[in-house]
Amino acid sequence: MKFMMCWKLRTGYCAEAYKKFLATQAPIPGCTSFDRYHAPGSLNGWIVIEADNIECLYEHSAEWAQFLEWEVTPVLGDAEAGPIVAKVFPEFAK
Repeated sequence: MKFMMCWKLRTGYCAEAYKKFLATQAPIPGCTSFDRYHAPGSLNGWIVIEADNIECLYEHSAEWAQFLEWEVTPVLGDAEAGPIVAKVFPEFAK
């Protein structure tokens, strides 16, 4: 399953968070794959993560909780969402 992990740096923790990130590269053990995105000039970022269970998300967010505020949402791509929408709204399906 895929998840969108939205993060925002907590006030006063930028330098410490950047130092930890550069030292560790913030790995996420136990997940299938992930892509991390940073918004230039802001304190926000996103991680799109694929995992069979949510334990790796919980561990990663707990490890960074001192520095980051988190919002985690399960997400579906178009290929996954389309058939569900077609099932719910068959009148719109081709």
